[in-house]
Amino acid sequence: MSSLVPWRRRESPLSRWDPFRELEEMHERMGRLLESSFGAPGGSMLGWSPLVDVEETEDAWVIEAELPGVRQEDINLELREGELVISGEIKERERKGQLRRQVRKTGRFDYRLTLPGDVQSDKIEASLDRGVLTVRVPKSPRAQPKRIEVKATG
Repeated sequence: MSSLVPWRRRESPLSRWDPFRELEEMHERMGRLLESSFGAPGGSMLGWSPLVDVEETEDAWVIEAELPGVRQEDINLELREGELVISGEIKERERKGQLRRQVRKTGRFDYRLTLPGDVQSDKIEASLDRGVLTVRVPKSPRAQPKRIEVKATG
């Protein structure tokens, strides 16, 4: 007996099964489901966070955020009450042809990091190089570790 629900194959019956393609399609369907439930990523309800590495050195916190395609003027960097906020927008570029597939993220992004201890906010440095934003947040001298020498007695 044939199925009561019509089912269409996208490829020919002779094509090979590609599990990665199935995962991509499932990811796209989940994205569309979330957008329809909570709003589009460009809207205020949902955004995305960039991939970020946070490194602690003796004298600073070094934050590297992947922001491919973001222009310097589209990045907002703030320090609010011990929280570093990286936000901005990757703008959709104008296209001449019809977009058949879109995987790269566009729209508003936001990343927040609570920094433990005191920092020197007036000495924070940020640079954007080849799509990677690097922020160096110096620790205050009080927050830097101090080595204490142990003396031998006797």
